[in-house]
Amino acid sequence: MTVLERLKLELANKEYMTDTEYIVFIKENNLDETTTYDKATMQKELLLTVLDILEVVSNDVDIMRKVETEFSTTSDAYKYLEKRIAQIKDRIASLPIEDEEYSPFSLMYTRK
Repeated sequence: MTVLERLKLELANKEYMTDTEYIVFIKENNLDETTTYDKATMQKELLLTVLDILEVVSNDVDIMRKVETEFSTTSDAYKYLEKRIAQIKDRIASLPIEDEEYSPFSLMYTRK
């Protein structure tokens, strides 16, 4: 599965934008849309891409209106997007930081 395909899967195959626009967001987060997706090394960047796209959608009422949704009002759609954005931010925060050895005790003993 390519990065672009995985991005669409993460967005539940909702056509918020065109593939060309998705590719711009993918490249902004240092990914290549044609590369095979590797969760171990690309998950954080992909989630940041999803976050960028959902923030653009939530800030543009016209995009929300043209997307076929199960919501009866734009306000309902906005509330859902805000909740989804918060969930993605939580997922990003829960990812382990690569190349960094973390110990809760290290913070206690770094006082100058």
